[in-house]
Amino acid sequence: MSKGLVLVTGANGYIAAKTVEAFLEAGYSVRGTVRNLTSSVEVAAALPQFADKLSFVEVPDITTPGAFDDAVKGVDAVAHLAAPVSLFFTDPAPVLKGAVDGTLRALEAAATEPSIKSFVFMSSITAVINNIQTDYTYTESDWNEFALPLVEKLGTAAPSGAIYAASKTAAERAVWKFRDENKPSFTITAINPCLVAGPPLVVPKSQAHVGETYQLFSDVYTGKALEESGLVGVSDAYVDVRDVARLVVFGVDHREKANGERFIVASSWSPPQAVADILRRVYPERKEIIKEGTPGAGYLEGYKFTKKLVYDGSKAVKLTGQGWIPWEKTVVDTVEKLRPILD
Repeated sequence: MSKGLVLVTGANGYIAAKTVEAFLEAGYSVRGTVRNLTSSVEVAAALPQFADKLSFVEVPDITTPGAFDDAVKGVDAVAHLAAPVSLFFTDPAPVLKGAVDGTLRALEAAATEPSIKSFVFMSSITAVINNIQTDYTYTESDWNEFALPLVEKLGTAAPSGAIYAASKTAAERAVWKFRDENKPSFTITAINPCLVAGPPLVVPKSQAHVGETYQLFSDVYTGKALEESGLVGVSDAYVDVRDVARLVVFGVDHREKANGERFIVASSWSPPQAVADILRRVYPERKEIIKEGTPGAGYLEGYKFTKKLVYDGSKAVKLTGQGWIPWEKTVVDTVEKLRPILD
């Protein structure tokens, strides 16, 4: 017996595919939306044991009025993860449109389906953090107040990171505004992860196809200079994709507890040096390949956040009663998953 049917939008994405898996493992049936049904083939192939509980529908353009009207029919919950995702955007207009309009179309459709009891929105830590760079602890009460005005002012000259942050901030603001104005019968929860790493459901075709947020591991493992590995200059704050997926499921499993809440999902502060130290220890045969750097430099024991800058994920830990996946496990599990394309 299924616990219910969950709609996961953008189901072939890195985080979304692991979220699909998490819902299935938790006893739910899943209907996933994809732009083109061919995009669902690899996800379905990775989850053969759930073939009778997993289906997909095509939503070519999530911003079109009525885009999700058919997809939501008969579902018990919606996990909205479909959105433009990159840290290398150059034009803010389509990014903001995709994030905001896509989210509103999902909410509007959900409001027409009486069976829906919960709506979980994948936001981002970029909707939380402001331009305070030191000696600050961010909590769920914080909001990004600078990205949208900056993007409105600079347009296509805006930094790519600011474009992404503006899109996530605007989309999450739209979620809470929709709730306040429409008072839907379903609960609403926002998940705000920092950089997401961990083993993907589907192994990328090549190292060039490794996701931006976890390419740090493949870079270090294959011997790239540490100062050039990962998303240079972006952030060293990470969390495991399996923890992100778990929080989305929690928002449906415990909808009353999660109703109206935002959850920062952040576990570890790990510069490339930390990853190199882990991988050189776990794979001693690669010590001639993985750069040594300066062992132990630039990070704390347990990969804790420095007091200078903290993304406080304790609210999620307290409410779920479960801590984060250890960072070393994230690193090693990801590399093991990627070894077919890295060795």
